Amino acid sequence: MKQLVYTLALGLLLFSCKGEVKTETTVETDYSKETLDVTTSIYPENISNVFKAHGGLDNWNQMQSVAFTMNKPNGKEVTAVNLKSRQSLITMPDHVLGYDGNTVWLDNKSAEVYKGNPKFYYNLMFYFHTMPFVLADSGINYEVTKPLSFEGVEYPGIKISYDNGVGESSDDEYVLYYNPTTFKMEWLAYTVTFNSKAKSEKWSFIKYSNWHTVEGMVLPKTLTWYIVEDNLPVKKRNDLQFTDVTLSKQALPASTFAKPEAATVVE
Repeated sequence: MKQLVYTLALGLLLFSCKGEVKTETTVETDYSKETLDVTTSIYPENISNVFKAHGGLDNWNQMQSVAFTMNKPNGKEVTAVNLKSRQSLITMPDHVLGYDGNTVWLDNKSAEVYKGNPKFYYNLMFYFHTMPFVLADSGINYEVTKPLSFEGVEYPGIKISYDNGVGESSDDEYVLYYNPTTFKMEWLAYTVTFNSKAKSEKWSFIKYSNWHTVEGMVLPKTLTWYIVEDNLPVKKRNDLQFTDVTLSKQALPASTFAKPEAATVVE
């Protein structure tokens, strides 16, 4: 799941840098690879149509910060991120987790032990929530891949891979499946390599739904993880709701993400 990004222990992710996308992209025709010259458009048409369906990259690139809340079993978890630097702050009932642009830090607000992996998690949910736009990061390759068939609908797929050395987990892979009529993102499949540091054949699936528009950008209110059999989604497992979502053309001050004196740097 980039400068992340993590895929979640639930499963995933990756951490990516921003920048221009290279002008050659790998695309599959009839699911066999060939190189597509995209000098006239820095993204293939299919992923460009997905970006447009969600408000467009031009609009997204004007945004500087995002914030959202998730209601977890132990209380609210509030995330704030500067989009260009990927600096992040996650405030939880018992802990505060931050990334100041260079280091990940953890501040314990109680005696409760943090059970996650801070370097895996610090921008994981940000990455999931701001799909498809984080898939416009630099160092990304796009391929057409086999559609996902689910409950009578065929969702075309775009496979996402990363150049070596991009982010913390450049072997992570994603497949974005989009609605063939609206081009809105419907599913995300992903592999997790953060712990193993090796390519994985095990895929996880998230269903995207309950879209809403924030500052002209179409973002999901609900992510639904599915039980997977034979690397395909079969049954709903759990929902995660996003509330109090804000986007701004103003970046948050760097001091927002600075490590408190009592916090510990995560090595």
